[in-house]
Amino acid sequence: MQRLAILLSFALLLAPAAHAGTGFRKITLPGKNADRPIHVSIWYPTASNVTPVLLGETPAFIGQPVIRDAAPMTGPHPLVVLSHGYGGSWRNLAWLAADLVNAGYVVAAPDHPGTTTFDMRKPDAIALWKRPGDLSRTIDALLDNPDLTGGVASDRIAAIGHSLGGWTVVELAGGRFDAARVTRNCMAEFSPICTIFEALGIGRDASSSAALAADLSDPRIRAVVTLDLGPGRGLTPESLAAIHVPVMVLGAADDVDGDTATKADIAATNKDSSYLARYLPPTTTTYTLIPGSLHFSFMQPCKPGAAELIEKEAPGESIVCRDGVGADRGTIHRQVSNMITDFLGKALADQ
Repeated sequence: MQRLAILLSFALLLAPAAHAGTGFRKITLPGKNADRPIHVSIWYPTASNVTPVLLGETPAFIGQPVIRDAAPMTGPHPLVVLSHGYGGSWRNLAWLAADLVNAGYVVAAPDHPGTTTFDMRKPDAIALWKRPGDLSRTIDALLDNPDLTGGVASDRIAAIGHSLGGWTVVELAGGRFDAARVTRNCMAEFSPICTIFEALGIGRDASSSAALAADLSDPRIRAVVTLDLGPGRGLTPESLAAIHVPVMVLGAADDVDGDTATKADIAATNKDSSYLARYLPPTTTTYTLIPGSLHFSFMQPCKPGAAELIEKEAPGESIVCRDGVGADRGTIHRQVSNMITDFLGKALADQ
């Protein structure tokens, strides 16, 4: 995914005509002793009528209209924290952030050190257990600094994650990870992505396994949504059964052809989503496979011709723009967005 950096680079271009309403700003959370600083992108409701700009517009991907550093509307607003997948970034779910802001939410997305597009440094990548803490630190910062967003409601906080981000938010809800589950017969069960698990430090040694097995939950999380998560099968059935907050599990419905199987297997797709749904409490769990979707259908929308452009720059990476046969990513996004806003509206209202 690093080879896509030139196509994924941050860009702000004047938008021809778009409605006001979505404010945007970025902050950096300093790490302890300068360790693991986190860059966080924040979207929030604003009444500003300043002309929006396009956020994240690139030659390959469609940007979202926002108003940079606008004055936020007074809250408290419900909060959603977003977690990107392995090698991804805040840009991947910017489309969903915009829809959530239109529904009245504040949305915050940290770039996880070591597993984000422009930072794949191994010391951070193998500290996979720090990912849930990145989201908790983001929540802390927004609760402590209401001027950033107009204020967020401490009792109405949800987490949404795609791919490895889905694993991250389940950990926040109380899932516990057993590294032996994904390393014991890795080649037989996960084959193409065992090297990814190794890069993430899964099963590297006893101390990392213990860190992954620890309780990484945050009691402030009141609802969780996973988007084609992985590696879900390393989460223990006992810990999943004990999760008491509502969880929506959304998976990719369409398998991919042989030419792209290796790339798509990065998320272990439906096997992980169905595993999660099998062990979560049935009364508080919603499980749906989204028609026409592949693993990367949950990422930002691509421009016409983007797949060809990406393939020239980074052979093999054009799958990020591929959806199921005959499917339209815009249609998929609308369905997913409607399902999520309906789910969160009910889940957070019931808390």
